[in-house]
Amino acid sequence: MLDLAAGPGEVGFAAASLIEPGGELICSDQSESMVELARARGTALGLTNVTYRVLGGEWIDLELASVDAVLCRWGYMLMVDPAAALRETRRVLRSGGRLALAVWDAAELNPWLTIPLDVLREHGLWVAPPEGSPGPLALSDRQLLRSMLEEAGFAEIELDAVEISRGAPDFDSWWATHLDLSSSTRTAFEAADEVQTEAIEAELAQRLEPYTAAGGALSVPGRTLVAVAEA
Repeated sequence: MLDLAAGPGEVGFAAASLIEPGGELICSDQSESMVELARARGTALGLTNVTYRVLGGEWIDLELASVDAVLCRWGYMLMVDPAAALRETRRVLRSGGRLALAVWDAAELNPWLTIPLDVLREHGLWVAPPEGSPGPLALSDRQLLRSMLEEAGFAEIELDAVEISRGAPDFDSWWATHLDLSSSTRTAFEAADEVQTEAIEAELAQRLEPYTAAGGALSVPGRTLVAVAEA
């Protein structure tokens, strides 16, 4: 099993026990530092059926038909050429192998992401990328995602949606976690001066009030698309 764009390895590690005994997980990311982070986490968890590789998505350095399953959570949408990455995924999968992936759904269904970006845009710190550019919402069109999978050679394609809330006990914790999770938001916010920083955080807290409980805890909704397909 290949975990592509694995980051710290959470998804693949959750699946590692399901392929024992005898199954091997390849935990991969194009960032060497992420692979080392995943290696440290896997070692701490005592996982013994995992190997770690620095692999890109558009060109996967594995042999033809060499894996039985591929996982990729929130990775393809950030790749420069997701169509090429899906073709490469199909190439390394054995006939009958399975792909499971997740990408973010439409903007209006993900206020956890769009509200901060809207505030940053209004302060002149963020500009929406051109259509077709890599980004969190690049594959939010279901028909586009399905057509890319079909063109890559996949069949038996199933699409579903999963509701996900981004929660925290208070605004400061929520915002700190969000900046860790969203590189585009973090990069834009880091360009703010002290006055802008205070104004942005005040405006953001106000716009998140509909998702804030009386005690200050936040639960901001989101929705991800999940696709399963057969090679």
